[in-house]
Amino acid sequence: MRPLLGCKNTFALLNWYIMKSNAVLQTDVQNAIQWQPMLHEAEIGVTAKDGVVSLSGHVDSYVKKMEVENAAKKVLGVKALVENIEVKFSNSFKKTDEKIAEKALKALKSSYSEVDDKVTIEVKEGWVTLKGELPWNYQKKAAETAVHHLKGVKGITNKITIKPELHDAIEQRDVEDALARSWFTDDHDIKVEVSGTTVTLSGDVRSWYQKEEAARIAWNTPGIWKVNNELVVNYDFILVD
Repeated sequence: MRPLLGCKNTFALLNWYIMKSNAVLQTDVQNAIQWQPMLHEAEIGVTAKDGVVSLSGHVDSYVKKMEVENAAKKVLGVKALVENIEVKFSNSFKKTDEKIAEKALKALKSSYSEVDDKVTIEVKEGWVTLKGELPWNYQKKAAETAVHHLKGVKGITNKITIKPELHDAIEQRDVEDALARSWFTDDHDIKVEVSGTTVTLSGDVRSWYQKEEAARIAWNTPGIWKVNNELVVNYDFILVD
């Protein structure tokens, strides 16, 4: 941003830059969504204000809804996401809750046999709730991935808790070293605190992707039960004419 010294109406000029930043971010998110092959024809409304992006509209599958969210999260400048996308099916894609539950159980069993007997599934009006206990967070994510592509699924609530089989003490240095090994995260701006079986991440990152990547890395720590991701996405727009 060019210096504002000597400007008679600094406040008005600063507002102009902010408005321009909002417009640039809105366009970037729209382009990121349209760039995804399965979303070319999706009608998604995008608004942006001071890094907060709101998404609205509808898609014909839960997978597409997740694609929209993921595409928006990866855009530099997105600090928070407000998602109001509705999944609407054509008649050929509608399924009863019983049929969805049946397909979900089969999907868990065929794709991730090591977790299917530890996870219970509830379905209400197309919304799937996963419950149970697993030793690793990647298994929790895998259980969700196994069912999110099923026809008739409108949304997923993942209530699976992590209860490690290992009970070794978590070393703060191990988490810090793991973050330092990843070039996706700037570990100098991330503070790690360990309390029992809980890891808390705080500080600043430059993108939502970095925030989620830091949490994923922390979750790989043996013996961990919980990650508090308090990282703040702090991205300053630099605009040039």
